[in-house]
Amino acid sequence: MKITWCAHAAFLLEGDGLRIVTDPYLPEATGLAPIFEPADVVIRSSADDEGHCHAAMIGGNPAVVTATEIDGAPAEVCGLSISAIQSQESLIHKEAPRDNAMYRFTLAGIRITHLGDVGNRLTDAQLEAMQGTDVLLAPTGGPPTIDLDDLCEAIRVIRPAITIPMHYRLPRLKADLFPVTEFTRRFPPETVTWHNASMVILTPMLMPARGRVIVLEPSTG
Repeated sequence: MKITWCAHAAFLLEGDGLRIVTDPYLPEATGLAPIFEPADVVIRSSADDEGHCHAAMIGGNPAVVTATEIDGAPAEVCGLSISAIQSQESLIHKEAPRDNAMYRFTLAGIRITHLGDVGNRLTDAQLEAMQGTDVLLAPTGGPPTIDLDDLCEAIRVIRPAITIPMHYRLPRLKADLFPVTEFTRRFPPETVTWHNASMVILTPMLMPARGRVIVLEPSTG
């Protein structure tokens, strides 16, 4: 499987003959460059957040799955099974927090969890639903998304093989977020890989030991 970080919470994941884009942003609202990569499937954590829901930008006439609309049984699209874990924006830092959802799917034998725009400490039930995650795509810019202490505690419980930071300060981003170093400094240096590229290729047989952090460069940031 190939994972490319576009910017913010948007990734392109390729495997099993599918191209999946997560949480595409509105360029005008975020200050980030457009995503020109086509996709078969777009998964978004909500339908009303300009930083996470702009599926219209993605070419290829993709099927669009909105995680907040997955109620109970997983959504099935293009042979992909997508489960949602309902959540909210920050109850502390937002005057009117909106609903969003985290989501899970398996691609090329690798179990992916995307934390969307979650803004609060994860509950026991949410953490239980994420057990078995191989790759965690996690917002690491701090409030108004999840507090970094709470995020690190969640990572300790979930125990993913790899955490890939997203949703943090970028030069062009119109948001006051922490730099990624506020997250990475909380981990032993030997567990953090600064990849110096926007893309990483992973296989189930060559997954690293649990507890690795891989920092990618944005391809459109």
